[in-house]
Amino acid sequence: MVNGGETFLKPYIRIYDMVKTIRVSEEYHEWLSAHKQADETMEETLRRMTRGPNPGDVAGLLTAEEADAAKEAVEALRGRDGDRFAAARDAFESDDG
Repeated sequence: MVNGGETFLKPYIRIYDMVKTIRVSEEYHEWLSAHKQADETMEETLRRMTRGPNPGDVAGLLTAEEADAAKEAVEALRGRDGDRFAAARDAFESDDG
């Protein structure tokens, strides 16, 4: 019997459609559990923790100049990492083994 996204098997065992299990390390699970709020499911906590802060929560924390400086710093880090990855890729590809 199917009812609004739920499937019931006799003797009335509820099976939810589209549920997946993911494996995470014990350390990550403990970290996530430590950040779980009392009224949240683990899914809600994971969604909240991986989507970053709510824009309304951080609006106005930085001046326009501070925000520009932060953006420049992020771009500089991305460029540095890009150079490192390119060098590693080139070294790997040029290695004759």
